[in-house]
Amino acid sequence: MDERARFFLEEKAKVLKALGHPTRLFIAEELGRGERCVCQLVEMIGADFSTVSRHLSVLKQAGIVEDEKRGMQVFYRLRVPCVLRFMDCVEAVIDSRVKHHVAMLA
Repeated sequence: MDERARFFLEEKAKVLKALGHPTRLFIAEELGRGERCVCQLVEMIGADFSTVSRHLSVLKQAGIVEDEKRGMQVFYRLRVPCVLRFMDCVEAVIDSRVKHHVAMLA
């Protein structure tokens, strides 16, 4: 494997790892509906500000979200909304596994 291929595989793994936590996945899906300030996400998630900020930082470092400061508030939005299309594929895999499992029980 050459250096360029390794770099892209490592970057892909960063994106997948960032989305691999239920809270970060929730944040990404919520931002798919539109931008949110950190305070809104804190309320929706029910976690403290620092925990939500850490999750947002992981998503930002992976290139999934971007932020914009407006006065005292910071707003986040998806940097690349197509990331949620991947979740459609994940859901198809889950549906396939459920159907297979149900068929095996029948």
